[in-house]
Amino acid sequence: MTAGFELEATSGAARAGTLVLPSGAVRTPCFMPVGTLGAVRGLSADEVRRAGAQIVLGNTYHLHLRPGEEVVRSLGGLARFTGWNGPTLTDSGGFQVFSLETLRTIDEDGVEFRSHVDGSLRHLTPERSIEIQRALGADIAMQFDHVVPGQASHDLARLGMERSLRWLTRAAEHAARLEQEQPVPQVLWPIIQGGTHADLRQASLAGILERGDWSGIAIGGLSVGEPKPVMHRVLEELEPKLPAERPRYLMGVGFPEDLVEGIARGVDLFDCVAPTRNGRHGTAWTSAGRVNVKAQVNRLSDAPLDPACDCDTCRTTSRAFLRHLFVVGEILGLRLVSLHNIHFLVRLADEARGHILRGTFDGWRRDWLDRHHQRGMP
Repeated sequence: MTAGFELEATSGAARAGTLVLPSGAVRTPCFMPVGTLGAVRGLSADEVRRAGAQIVLGNTYHLHLRPGEEVVRSLGGLARFTGWNGPTLTDSGGFQVFSLETLRTIDEDGVEFRSHVDGSLRHLTPERSIEIQRALGADIAMQFDHVVPGQASHDLARLGMERSLRWLTRAAEHAARLEQEQPVPQVLWPIIQGGTHADLRQASLAGILERGDWSGIAIGGLSVGEPKPVMHRVLEELEPKLPAERPRYLMGVGFPEDLVEGIARGVDLFDCVAPTRNGRHGTAWTSAGRVNVKAQVNRLSDAPLDPACDCDTCRTTSRAFLRHLFVVGEILGLRLVSLHNIHFLVRLADEARGHILRGTFDGWRRDWLDRHHQRGMP
């Protein structure tokens, strides 16, 4: 089954559209919360839904290790297993394997690695990644790719890019074979690699387009150590070459400024663990800038985190109470700030969408970034 995408409006390179998936429609631009182990850290599926999320990402590597893809399959697939019951995307495991530098060996066949859970030896290939993702049952499965560090040399980036193309061919062929045996409502998306090197990124995209008519294309291997201006340059160089009629997904990127800058450069979908990770450490993103919930200044504050926010946290909880929760080590505090941060990013993408549709995105973007830099948000 193929996914559909309708491009509704543009403003410069920025785009507003609707992605139609087997489990529902997703309005873009869109931020996808990350449910690494099936749950967005510390939050229930209903809380994530009330925060405005439209689609949630699951992690192939972690779900393969625990509880195992066959457990998820037997319980109806990822959306049903987790109680989310909406559109889902699973990454391929490539980035997690990249992160296990001291525990893995990469060759042309795939990656052999030691589980960080029990030390067992595992083997992940393009074909095996597809099998796991089909069992998990996400709407969108990602190809298994070879990720390299952000400052990788041209030679290393080329090795990773060319291997990712070969692995894409294998993944697509295996998915087609499995689809003939037993059709499932899932689409496969390729990933553009090539480090920070323009010629390699262009070659990666060209190779992807030669290999099929994909329903969406991802951009991987960014936000892995390279400076932000370099990431922006890579997106700017890719944008004119990307098919306008297909959604673009920037993987693993999701600080507030990253969303605004990425949308301005033609990106439709984002994901990142940053909102919940920052929330667990007491950092909230607000319309007035970054807030350190644990700061002494909040001890007697009856104000919400963000008066401009309508999330459950801001409607019901004062800064003073949030600070108290963090000071005494009550887990509710971590959950409430994480929930606010998810809502903030989801609403930021929605706000950008509204300005794209009205033709006011460029001015809004300049004003937002000016305020953002004055406030010193991350």
